[in-house]
Amino acid sequence: MTEATAPQRLPDKPVLEGLEAKWGQVWADEGTYVFERPSSREEVFSIDTPPPTVSGSLHVGHVFSYTHTDTIARFQRMRGKHVFYPMGWDDNGLPTERRVQNFYGVRCDPSVPYDPDFAPPAKPDPKRQLPISRANFIELCHELTAVDEQAFEELWKQLGLSVDWTTLYTTISEESQSVAQRAFLRNHSRGEAYLSYAPTLWDVTFQTAVAQAELEAREYPGAYHRVAFHRPDGEPVYIETTRPELLVSVCALIAHPDDERYQDLFGTTVTSPLFGVEIPVLAHAAAEPDKGAGIAMCCTFGDLTDVLWWRELNLPTRTVIGRDGRFQAETPEWLSNASAYEPLAGKTTFSAREATVAMLRDSGDLSGEPQATTRMANFFEKGDKPLEIVATRQWYIRNGGRDEDLKQHLIGLGEQLEWTPQHMSHRYENWVSGLNGDWLVSRQRFFGVPFPVWYKLDADGEPNYDEPIMADEDSLPIDPVTTAPPGFTEDQRNQPGGFMADPDVMDTWATSSLTPHLACGWERDPELFGLTFPMDMAPQAHDIIRTWLFSRVVRANFENGSLPWKRATISGFVVDPDRKKMSKSKGNVVVPTDILDKYGSDAVRWRASMARPGLDSPFDETQMKVGRRLAMKVLNAGKFVLSMADDSAGLSAVTNPVDKAMLAALAGVVRAATDSFEAFDYTGALEVAETFFWAFCDDYLELVKERAYGAHSPAEQASAQAALALALDVQLRLFAPFLPFVTEEVWRWTHETSVHRATWPEVQELATDGEPALLADVATALITIRGAKSNAKVSMKAEVSRASFTGPAQVVERLRTIEPDLRAVGRLTGDVTWTENDAPLSVDVELAEPPAS
Repeated sequence: MTEATAPQRLPDKPVLEGLEAKWGQVWADEGTYVFERPSSREEVFSIDTPPPTVSGSLHVGHVFSYTHTDTIARFQRMRGKHVFYPMGWDDNGLPTERRVQNFYGVRCDPSVPYDPDFAPPAKPDPKRQLPISRANFIELCHELTAVDEQAFEELWKQLGLSVDWTTLYTTISEESQSVAQRAFLRNHSRGEAYLSYAPTLWDVTFQTAVAQAELEAREYPGAYHRVAFHRPDGEPVYIETTRPELLVSVCALIAHPDDERYQDLFGTTVTSPLFGVEIPVLAHAAAEPDKGAGIAMCCTFGDLTDVLWWRELNLPTRTVIGRDGRFQAETPEWLSNASAYEPLAGKTTFSAREATVAMLRDSGDLSGEPQATTRMANFFEKGDKPLEIVATRQWYIRNGGRDEDLKQHLIGLGEQLEWTPQHMSHRYENWVSGLNGDWLVSRQRFFGVPFPVWYKLDADGEPNYDEPIMADEDSLPIDPVTTAPPGFTEDQRNQPGGFMADPDVMDTWATSSLTPHLACGWERDPELFGLTFPMDMAPQAHDIIRTWLFSRVVRANFENGSLPWKRATISGFVVDPDRKKMSKSKGNVVVPTDILDKYGSDAVRWRASMARPGLDSPFDETQMKVGRRLAMKVLNAGKFVLSMADDSAGLSAVTNPVDKAMLAALAGVVRAATDSFEAFDYTGALEVAETFFWAFCDDYLELVKERAYGAHSPAEQASAQAALALALDVQLRLFAPFLPFVTEEVWRWTHETSVHRATWPEVQELATDGEPALLADVATALITIRGAKSNAKVSMKAEVSRASFTGPAQVVERLRTIEPDLRAVGRLTGDVTWTENDAPLSVDVELAEPPAS
């Protein structure tokens, strides 16, 4: 750290412009936010900061949610905690690959050899992407993410996030790869990770498996087809389906066990149209009697219900759709009429559907014409085509989806976790309760953390998946695609009797689920880990409770036998004025740099802090003007106060009743703001501080300024000056978590060190016997006096020849004690009378005649 910055003189004209760059540099030079290790865990407040996806673009919602976290971090730092506030970049996985493909006009083709001299096309064409090697593609991913990360860092610094930039990590770094691979190896050794060949949700566009947590149900246009199966006696049994192309893979007809229409069919068989396959008719409670004909095909696999029926009824696997989304070229062996498959072989699902419907018309098995409908289909959240379900070999981590005991344990951990707001815990519980399968963690992509696994090949070159070769922890990080396993040499790769590498990479959530371990130095820095884990706070948006929050609970439970943090703080979305979620496709996204440059960071942070925890907040740019007005008022009021305040006398010099009342009221503000922050309610803390500040500026400053300038006795002047100095000092600290730049500017006019290293104000600093009610009395009186002048359309400096104060005895008594200040602020030059009654306070004024012109 450098030496503290010397106090500045009061500026002639304070301005907001340039404060972000000015103080950002000072904070960096002085190491204001660098984490200093204390001697015990109790002295630390650690935050599991969400690592933003750098391949995307930040929007105003990010600005809001990260500001929320920063206000808590700043409060805890001022409370004396050693705040561990790291930042990470989530830079691996599909989003980065897509950005690289579009930016450079390339695509990864592992069959292409590495070119050490490769340069991307001078004029990229995203529609005609150049195939390049896996190694070249990964190099481009690293190159572009480095540029994106720098832009993100500059934005966060402009916003004033008080993160410790010396703790920066990336999810694709060698250290992160080591952590992710080590955790996976331990999951596998304990039986928590396993390899399985099973039905898998598959995105044919991105050619990768998709986990349950990444699903998005969307409406999709389709049509119902009424199709006849045939009993042995030739009588038809009609089903209605939106996917007639899957007739080739049907393995049962299923109806609800209580459906009277099909009681005589249960236990019998029917024959499928076109293909002549004998099909059993079975009962299952998941069938829906009121949907379509009430009896449905079970195909392997049309949807997740098919998977349920296939598993629970022990049905055969008849998969025809491959990873490319096309029907397999070979004719399935289970078909009785093999020739009917020829029009479908190699077709896309859309073309196969058309061909199947045409054949059904010709055979007479299509009853009527297809009826248009809209169905709900599962999509990959980043995809634009409905998912298929194909049988693939994938890695899974157990998450309670198939283990009721584990599920209940994970639900119990959610109950132990503290939530802000509390009702968000229900989203966690509902998600975990509804899981129907384990967490699929492998992806068929390129830029990610490789699985540290190989497989032996037999004499025919077939892999032995039952006995994978797992890497040693000492060898991590490792890429099995470029490194041979122990006991083998590189020339045995992909050769009979040799080995093959697991070709997949881990889902990005499999790495992000370890952010507490990445940030806290798990297995790398035991001292740091002991000081910061489990962490104190996990801030995030509510839409990824099911993914990021839950996955971190799963990993910490397995590895550490604990929750990864004490509290989850959930932010809402920033929506447009019509309360629609902001998205690029809707064209309603607000670019953060635009509003930061236009209104200043403190103004934007003020607006962000007014968005309450867990609630969506409509965005209106004009609200930034309110925040800018507040920031400007802090500057101007700060200069005004410091021009007449005296911080040398201290609290003992405060003797005037209104000065005491102001400090007593401010003590109540400190108490309320502290309680709000302790409850992680940053909005409540801001509201109470801001409400007092405006009253302080509008009423108290005007009331006492003449006394502070020496209009009365030296003791009265000293009282005002000391109260002003103390009040400003406390209010700057109250505002510091929200308005870090302007509070630092004003604070440094009289202090050598940062306000952000100052202590949070305590009630004891303001301990007086003052009555806060006096401030309310003053406000009422001034409103009346000012109103009379305003109605008369005269200056606020116009003199009042008579003023009569009437109200309850205690109110009148309080106001009489400060009559000199009231005379000064109201220009009460004539008689002032005081009358007690039971009615609310009122003030009757008579304006003096203006002097003759």
